[in-house]
Amino acid sequence: MERTFVMLKPDAVQRGLIGEIISRFEKKGLKIIAMKMLKIERELAEKHYFEHRGKVFFDNLINYITSAPVVAMVLEGKNAVKVVRSIVGATNPSEALPGTIRGDYGMDIGRNVIHASDSKESAEREISIFFKPNELCEFKRIDENWVYE
Repeated sequence: MERTFVMLKPDAVQRGLIGEIISRFEKKGLKIIAMKMLKIERELAEKHYFEHRGKVFFDNLINYITSAPVVAMVLEGKNAVKVVRSIVGATNPSEALPGTIRGDYGMDIGRNVIHASDSKESAEREISIFFKPNELCEFKRIDENWVYE
């Protein structure tokens, strides 16, 4: 099984979309093995978005992600990175298909509701930034035999 990192951004939290978004992942068959709400400090935000350092939008991105609470999660499942990215939709909500999270709830690229790791390597790095190993709960969901062959 593969693990991936997901963050419900401040706009998702402020708009009351937490439950709706989480339910989409659970209904798909993905397992939440870690989750917490937190207010990200600037240092943590800069570490998370280090690849955007120096870009024109970096300061706005950091100010936005630290402006209100977020919900950080680790999801587990077969091909989790790819499956989650498919559920989330294109980064720019105007290009995201209807039925995806960004397609249904996003209007602007700067308020696109959710972050999802784009590779296994990114997932590992991002999970380690937000969660300690002992915060990941390993367990078998009762429906796993009905989700996977």
